[in-house]
Amino acid sequence: MIRIHHVPQSRSMRVLWLLEELGLPFELVTERFDKSLRREEYLARSPAGRVPALEIGGETMFESGAILEYLCELYPDRGLGRMRGDAERRDYLVWLHFAETMSHHGAALTQQHLMLREEHMRSPIIMQLEAARLGKCFAAIEARLALSGEHLLDGFSAVDIAVGQAVYIGRHFRSTEGLARLEAWYGRITARDAFRRALPEEGARLYTQDFYPAWEMPGV
Repeated sequence: MIRIHHVPQSRSMRVLWLLEELGLPFELVTERFDKSLRREEYLARSPAGRVPALEIGGETMFESGAILEYLCELYPDRGLGRMRGDAERRDYLVWLHFAETMSHHGAALTQQHLMLREEHMRSPIIMQLEAARLGKCFAAIEARLALSGEHLLDGFSAVDIAVGQAVYIGRHFRSTEGLARLEAWYGRITARDAFRRALPEEGARLYTQDFYPAWEMPGV
């Protein structure tokens, strides 16, 4: 039995998407994005109180990137990973973990726009810096696709899942307008049935707006 602890529109979405792509049976446990993630029972699964937590084979894993690597190695026949000896192994690892760089910026902006309830606690400087950093990440993806073609590697892989989910979050804070290769790639991967099954139901969304613009600097 595989059991995933998941918060809609969080980093656990990339693990849920991968499980759907792998076609594995699993149990979905939807957690709340609040202090309940600090309960003792959950901290035993994820000591930092974050999602995802994955229960598999009688053991528990946390950290989405590690889980993606592990599942791809556990089911190599599905072709979503790049195993040792594969010519794309290096690029696979680089881009799989690049998703976490992007997610850091998305998390900072989520904190600013959603979690800090009082306006005086929010920082236009942080908003603008983090949105600009997301823009640099989007440009890096655009450049990569100019070399790799339709996907970030030769064919659809867990890299497209990890980076694609980070772009899914990032687009709430930074436009991809003008990045033709990125937008075409994003359209392809988000048209997949497995991606659509990983999306939250209407009432379960963390992001209630499609886009959250960075605040203008005072006096500018």
